[in-house]
Amino acid sequence: MHYAIIAAGKGSRLAEEGVALPKPLVMINGESLVYRLIRIFSQNNAERIFIICNEEMTEVAEYISNLKQKYPAIHLLIKSTPSSMHSLYELTKEMKKLTDEGQETPRLVLTTVDTIFNESEFATYVRTFESDAASDAVMGLTKYIDDEKPLYVGVENTKDESRITGYYDTQNGCTHISAGIYGLTSKTLPVLNRCIEEGQSRMRRFQRALVEEGLSVKPFVFSKVFDIDHASDIEKASSIERN
Repeated sequence: MHYAIIAAGKGSRLAEEGVALPKPLVMINGESLVYRLIRIFSQNNAERIFIICNEEMTEVAEYISNLKQKYPAIHLLIKSTPSSMHSLYELTKEMKKLTDEGQETPRLVLTTVDTIFNESEFATYVRTFESDAASDAVMGLTKYIDDEKPLYVGVENTKDESRITGYYDTQNGCTHISAGIYGLTSKTLPVLNRCIEEGQSRMRRFQRALVEEGLSVKPFVFSKVFDIDHASDIEKASSIERN
């Protein structure tokens, strides 16, 4: 399994609230956010861990580079991008470079650096994604809403399976939102490329396009997932990690 971490944001809201460290280096229960993800991914059969950070984050780049000796799966890309979707696009280009000629691009689990989730649930999610040969993507969802602009997700449940039917900016009768945990197969990459070519920039547009283009997108429900957007979220993250 390949993993990817988008750590390219500047964390300006945290800085405004008095958090001096760059977001990837913010500490949760004695671990930086980026180290926490590297550790968790390594514990879940990581062949490679792709990380992108922007060119201004020299402190973050040096920190991650120093972790390579302990975690040789790390592959660091230093590149400034205009959006998370562009960061994902650049990461998938790196994946393709390292894929043997004629081989299918490996499956990828992606999060942003500040995504907080329960570790045991994540391990179950990874096993589910690894064993699901029929789906083109398996996306993390949650009923826990702690986001200024949540992306609501429509889910259809039948006797045999569950599938994602749409992504919405308003609730639209939905009970779940996107958790920002993406399990992507090679079949999703042409959709990503088309979104970039069309000038799209938001990850929610990419998710919508996967459904609109008829790919098999399955849900996996986490109990609680949220991002570190404000200083108050740091204590909440410490609590979910303990639980």
